[in-house]
Amino acid sequence: MAKTPAQRARKYGAAATPPSAATVNASTRRTPAKAQGNANLILIAGSVASLFLFWYFHLLTLNQMTDLSGGLAMPDSMVFGFQSAHVEALRHAMNSDAMGQLQFVHKTAGTLFPLVFGLSAMTLIAVNVAKKWLRRLLWVFPVLFAGAQLWANVAIDTMLGAKALDAGQVTLASVLVVASWSLLVVSLAGLGVALFAGRKKSTPVPDAPAAA
Repeated sequence: MAKTPAQRARKYGAAATPPSAATVNASTRRTPAKAQGNANLILIAGSVASLFLFWYFHLLTLNQMTDLSGGLAMPDSMVFGFQSAHVEALRHAMNSDAMGQLQFVHKTAGTLFPLVFGLSAMTLIAVNVAKKWLRRLLWVFPVLFAGAQLWANVAIDTMLGAKALDAGQVTLASVLVVASWSLLVVSLAGLGVALFAGRKKSTPVPDAPAAA
């Protein structure tokens, strides 16, 4: 007949009693500090990638494209939009190779920048903003920016590559470019709000003075 753990302990000592629970490795526990550290690493990587892609796309590549267009600015760089006259001059100045190079830029850096920025911005907001309604509100702007930027890329390529210039395509592309720049600015302002909320959340509240 099998003995109970208490009977074995009385007969053989406490060493014969098997442990009632498995030993837990405390080093594998996910502490809040470790989770915060992982989130900070993701944010740093995303921020660096976003800054690099913005520099490469807007400040380097699109500026270099003016060498292929007789000095005319690319539609992506025109913060306040453009008119049909500028687009018509651009279509005459750029040959098929230049058009293909602009399309390649749109498919690479022009796609990666809004996606990386949008994901990084949403992560920063999620980490720093505790209020659900505010977090969802701030998420709207980087999502809309990414959508507007990607749509603007397609609209510009379609506008420049069309057999005949269409005023409606010019208007759509211009509106999307202006919207993407405006949403980028608003998204950056939203990130400032998120950082302020995170700093306010992490600031310890001083203890109330003891009553006399």
